[in-house]
Amino acid sequence: MTDDPQTATPEELQSRIEATIPGARATVTGDGHHFMAVVSAPAFDGLSRIAQHRLVYDVFGAEVGERIHALSIQTNTETDR
Repeated sequence: MTDDPQTATPEELQSRIEATIPGARATVTGDGHHFMAVVSAPAFDGLSRIAQHRLVYDVFGAEVGERIHALSIQTNTETDR
């Protein structure tokens, strides 16, 4: 984590995704403002791709577009592997 509360880190985003979505495993890369998250979770089973992405976006709420300027998401269910 950085000293600037306005700057997010890939590690912070990964930790928050994994803590919020049951059984999730995430890999997050980024530069402090623009991020790419690859997330696998059994919670995605049976959900449309849009619903899967919404679960990830919901972890961050209003931070996306503000503190987190951009977040690209790739999701997989456990059965997609």
